[in-house]
Amino acid sequence: MQRRLITTTALILVLGACSPEAQETPDTAVALEPMQESDGTAGATASYSSPESDGGLDTQYEAELLPNTKQLITEGKRSGEGYFSADGTRLIYQAELEGDNPFYQIFVRDLLTGDTTRVSPGIGLTTCAWIHPSEDKVLFASTHEDANALQKQQAEIAMRLSEEPRGYAWDYDEHYDIYQGNGQGEGLIKLTDSLGYDAEGSWSRDGSTIVFASNREAYERPLSLAEQRLFEDDKSYFMDLYLMDADGSNVRKITQSPGYDGGPFFSADDQKIVWRRFNPDGNSAEIWTMDADGSNQRQLTDSAMVSWGPYFHPSGDYIVYSSNVLGHANFELFMVDTLGQHEPIRVTNTEGTDILPVFSPDGDSLAWSSTRTADGSSQIFMSDWNHERALELLSLD
Repeated sequence: MQRRLITTTALILVLGACSPEAQETPDTAVALEPMQESDGTAGATASYSSPESDGGLDTQYEAELLPNTKQLITEGKRSGEGYFSADGTRLIYQAELEGDNPFYQIFVRDLLTGDTTRVSPGIGLTTCAWIHPSEDKVLFASTHEDANALQKQQAEIAMRLSEEPRGYAWDYDEHYDIYQGNGQGEGLIKLTDSLGYDAEGSWSRDGSTIVFASNREAYERPLSLAEQRLFEDDKSYFMDLYLMDADGSNVRKITQSPGYDGGPFFSADDQKIVWRRFNPDGNSAEIWTMDADGSNQRQLTDSAMVSWGPYFHPSGDYIVYSSNVLGHANFELFMVDTLGQHEPIRVTNTEGTDILPVFSPDGDSLAWSSTRTADGSSQIFMSDWNHERALELLSLD
């Protein structure tokens, strides 16, 4: 995300890494390649009619689509961005707890017993976690090997205590790398080792491939003066999507568009990838899909606002995502068919910011991050999901 874009306090409070930390700061090596031709579309968008003129947004389907909603994570200052294990019994997520680290750390919750284990080192920033589909492994991005990690923690605490007004920026810390550990977070292996922000990673459903986002290109080749100015203004400008083998080898770039490409996930059959693409100036984002090798890129939304955090339903019929098409301060959940042939349908109506939706592997539940809490803090909620009603509303039944 882009600094000029993020002005909504409600959004900043809930965003975590694949939404990186809101701050005031700031692998196997890939052979340098010349700049490749753009994908041909730079992320955005057509003009969009105002919400008042679009009756499709004035709907009340939440009670039908999301019965039995409950707050799943109740401890800590904030939590967000939870992803299910392949068997649906665990959730890996990020949370800020009381203590000397004001940044998110990664936790795994057993959904049957409620037992929770921290799997990140507890130092520095972390983001974008995942559970291996068939082995006792976890994946997340972290800056714990940054020599200045503790200093940055202390600076953030001092800034918060000072209560000085400050503008927010997304921190694409160049010390972020992707790590793999066992199910307890032990025996960490560094899968990426390039200067730059390497994060937002997830395994394919067969466990053989990792898709992730990186701005490493800005650190690997000489930038022109114009490019340097762009990068200094917005470190996400050079963010593209990459694939690598599960051991961190065979890294290959699969998007070429200027501006931020991020938040990628495989479909349940590993044939497709869904992600969010910001336009070059960072003022809007849309939902895109492509084949798993980066070909056949397809834009699904055209709100000219911020549509992001997309995730496939296991059926492959549709995608759930979050958008502020109703207004900058109002992020709601929406769904759209995977070919983008029908108008998106609004999912949530409850007051508060609703973002980062994720389906359970069986498609019967949805988890997402929301500020619909008593104190307005971001926490993870979970609900049953009405797949049959979703198909009806999207005219896919």
